[in-house]
Amino acid sequence: MITRAVAVKNLQKFIGQELSVYAKQFGITIFKDEKQNKNWKGLTLERLAGISNNNTRAPNGLDFELKSTAFYKVKDRWTPKETFTITMINQQDLIDESFFKSHCWEKLKSLIYCAVSWHGRNSEKSELLKVQSFDFIDDQNLISEIEADYEFIRAKLINHGFNALTARDGKWIQARTKGAGHGSTSRAFYARKALIKEIFKL
Repeated sequence: MITRAVAVKNLQKFIGQELSVYAKQFGITIFKDEKQNKNWKGLTLERLAGISNNNTRAPNGLDFELKSTAFYKVKDRWTPKETFTITMINQQDLIDESFFKSHCWEKLKSLIYCAVSWHGRNSEKSELLKVQSFDFIDDQNLISEIEADYEFIRAKLINHGFNALTARDGKWIQARTKGAGHGSTSRAFYARKALIKEIFKL
């Protein structure tokens, strides 16, 4: 078990370095039967942070867990390739819990965010671009605006029901369906690409 601060410091030593080199050193499979292991970057980052790999829902370390997000170049600027899931939404918890008491905030503030480069679907080339945490974000307005998104979504659930929640709600975070098929009723909080850009500012 190590603290978030130590894990961040460990990871920062590898900024700009090629992750596949370390994956091979750790014996982490990148390709098997011509299919890429989609988790290889995350597993490698965990090892570089100084923690062992596991698949539990609990944080990987003493008070944190890692989240890696792929970035690719658009007109010479790094741009997030996709959104990421923050946490699943439990209807009753969302009704009962204000933002700073919510699992959504607990998850956001416990994460270490790692930006990694993406060079194509089957490329094993990927560098660690930046390591960030909410501990190091000075913009209190950002956190206040995330809180406003959460409370808007919470009020919509209370006043209009779970099915009223849509991906259009929220500036920084959104509540959208998660699961197989278009008929999925499960929803999760996602970080929009705008929030990912704001976290990393690459």
